[in-house]
Amino acid sequence: MNTLIRIASFFAESEKEPRQDSEGITSHSWILPEKAEMIYGILAALIIFGLLFKFAGPSIKKAMAARTARIQKELDDAASDKASAATEAAGIRQAKGDIGAERQRLLADAAVQADAMLADGRTRLEAEVVELKARAVADIDTARGRSADELRGEIARLSATAAERAVTESINDATHQDLIEAFIQKVGASA
Repeated sequence: MNTLIRIASFFAESEKEPRQDSEGITSHSWILPEKAEMIYGILAALIIFGLLFKFAGPSIKKAMAARTARIQKELDDAASDKASAATEAAGIRQAKGDIGAERQRLLADAAVQADAMLADGRTRLEAEVVELKARAVADIDTARGRSADELRGEIARLSATAAERAVTESINDATHQDLIEAFIQKVGASA
C-alpha cells in the first residue's frame, strides 16, 4: 500500500513542475500526457473499443465459434477414424488367424486330391498294362500265324525248287522222251 502512495505522490509532484524535453515541448510529467490529451485519448479509445465491440465483436464471436466447431469436427473425425482403424485392425487380426486355418484346410484338400490323383493314375496304369499285355499277346499270336504262313510258303517254294532240281537231275533224255510220248497218248486216248 505504501508503494501505491509513493507512486501517486511521485506523479502529483511531477505535475506541479513543468518539464521541457530536448525538443522544447513542455509538459507537467515526464511520463503522463496533459489532462486534456488524456481525456480525449480515453474517450477516443472508448469509442473505438465500443465500435469494435459492436461491429467486430459478432464476427469475432462467429469466427471463434466456427473455429471451435471445426476443431470439434476434427476431433470427432479423428475419433471416428480411430474407431474404424481399430475395427479394421481387429478384422485383419482375425483374418490373419483365418489365414492359418485356411492354409491348413487348403493343404489338407491338396493332400486328398493328390492321393485321389495317385490312385486314379495307378488304376489307369494298371488298365493300360492289362490292355498292352492283351495287345502284345494278340500281336504275338498274329506274328506267330504270319511267321507260320511265311514258313510254309518258304518251305513250299524250297520244296518246289528242290523237286524241280531233283526231277531235272534224275530225268535223262530218254526218260524225258518217254514221258512226252506217254502224255501225248493219254491226251489222244481221251479225245
